[in-house]
Amino acid sequence: MMMPNATDNNWDPSLSRLLTSLKEVQSDGEDVAFLSELLQSKQLHALVQVHNKIVAKGKDDKFYPLLSNAMQVTLEVLEMFGELKTVSKEFQELLSLLQKPHFQAILCTHDAVAQKDYYPHLPDIPPDGDEDEETVKIVQLVKSDEPLGGALSAEPIVGATIKTDEETGKIVIARVMHGGAADRSGLIHAGDEVIEVNGISVENKTPADVLDILQNSEGTITFKLVPSFGKGGSRESKVRVRALFNYNSDEDPYIPCKEAGLNFKKGDILHIVSQDDAYWWQARRENDKVMRAGLIPSRALQEGRIIHERQSDPQSTDGKPALCSPTNGNTDCSPKTPCSPTPNATALLPCKSTPKVKKIIYDIKENDDFDREMIPTYEEVARLYPRPGFVRPIVLVGAPGVGRNEMRRRLIATDPEKYVTPIPYTSRPLKPSEQNGKEYVFVTREKMEQDITDGKFIEHGEYKGNLYGTSAESVETIVNSGRVCVLSPHWQALKMLRTTRLRPYIVFVKPPSFERLVETRTNANARSTFDKESSRAFTEEEFHDIIRSSTRINFLYGYMFDEEIVNEDLAIALSQLLKTSWRVQSEPLWVPASWVQ
Repeated sequence: MMMPNATDNNWDPSLSRLLTSLKEVQSDGEDVAFLSELLQSKQLHALVQVHNKIVAKGKDDKFYPLLSNAMQVTLEVLEMFGELKTVSKEFQELLSLLQKPHFQAILCTHDAVAQKDYYPHLPDIPPDGDEDEETVKIVQLVKSDEPLGGALSAEPIVGATIKTDEETGKIVIARVMHGGAADRSGLIHAGDEVIEVNGISVENKTPADVLDILQNSEGTITFKLVPSFGKGGSRESKVRVRALFNYNSDEDPYIPCKEAGLNFKKGDILHIVSQDDAYWWQARRENDKVMRAGLIPSRALQEGRIIHERQSDPQSTDGKPALCSPTNGNTDCSPKTPCSPTPNATALLPCKSTPKVKKIIYDIKENDDFDREMIPTYEEVARLYPRPGFVRPIVLVGAPGVGRNEMRRRLIATDPEKYVTPIPYTSRPLKPSEQNGKEYVFVTREKMEQDITDGKFIEHGEYKGNLYGTSAESVETIVNSGRVCVLSPHWQALKMLRTTRLRPYIVFVKPPSFERLVETRTNANARSTFDKESSRAFTEEEFHDIIRSSTRINFLYGYMFDEEIVNEDLAIALSQLLKTSWRVQSEPLWVPASWVQ
């Protein structure tokens, strides 16, 4: 076996070492012979040299072509060969190689890359062009496989909607959807006038006609646009909101493009990427893998819709009349055009004179009237991360008789050192068998009335001439001790509890369906909580009251709830509550943005 000289500078050192090692192998097998022959081949040696040069050049990541006209040089060499009368064998071999079409194709490709001649070419400006002619831009986008837009849009094919300008009658870009193809290109902006699509003029065409052109296009789509100067792309906002209502774009008669709509459910976290449009925001669901934004009604538009619904139907869920009804004589509050044959979103915006609350002195008895006029749409949120020494209190709220107090007792029983409920205050006299600060904190009526006036109680009430209540300070003491404060207050106490100081996690305890409610409570021999004087089963009317009250609470305060647990099976509901408690203590959760700021 002929071995290359390891000291030969022209032979790669790594190949020489491999051959030397191979020589030490005591085997005459075919594999060893084949490997030895391969390592000694000139072809492998040449490839290794090319590899080493590329690696050496790539260390500074700077690759520059030595020539950008290799094909021209080749033609000059061939011309020189033609002038020679006698040529050697090597010249003839080189001449044959330079004339091969594959070799010339490689040289042409080399020159195209060296000259960066692979970008789209725009047509040259005519030498006799009018200097006053409008500036145009030609944008080429790759057609996506996203759903097609509606009759008034060219959306999701390119990620932009179009409309007919009311003043000029021309087709213009209405909006650019964040994350879509048009937005990613950075070349198409709202307000740009569309002149041509794939070489077809859009003059005297409708948005539906343009949509047909886009639908029938394959591959790339070329737009000729007149730019709207001064209307560059808007930056994506960082606002996150919690949706406080359900939305289905397919059922929305006002949305400019149903296919561009973003459906969501109450409680979903939405990333509002653009609020440029007064009526339609662009948003994405948080952690959604789809980066293209969709259209959702703005806060103002949704508030207008809710006001219009309350005007049209003066009966709320609890059977009481709404505060702003069509019969109250306030003509400025009545809807303008939503019921006309051609409704528009503008008509649903709230009028300036629309009353949102009763103009009466605040009274706790009127609290539900104020709550009825709350218009929940979106709540700006941010992540709250758990921190040592502060545990968010868990608040169980629900209708009387739904079982929230029993759930609170069972949760505390799982770990009394961890789960604690504050000791209530009372103005009634201390009994001989009682100890102050154990079952109750006993104070004078005058002291308790003053503290109530000063807002020191999150809830309070009177029973048989004595005051009872839960102080905010006792809740804060538990929260700051690192233990979990568990509360089951009256629902009207939520406004006092849901503050930056306490940052509660509110769980709405819902009853199951009426049939299941009756069945489960009867099987469990549950005792009525409506009669404090005697122990008896729930009546059918009381079951109906639980359902009605639950619906009312959800209607008035549902925008405050962080979670809902259906108390059908108490053991399952308790298991869900324990998992909830663990999340509150260990995971970052979405809370009102003001709590974090």
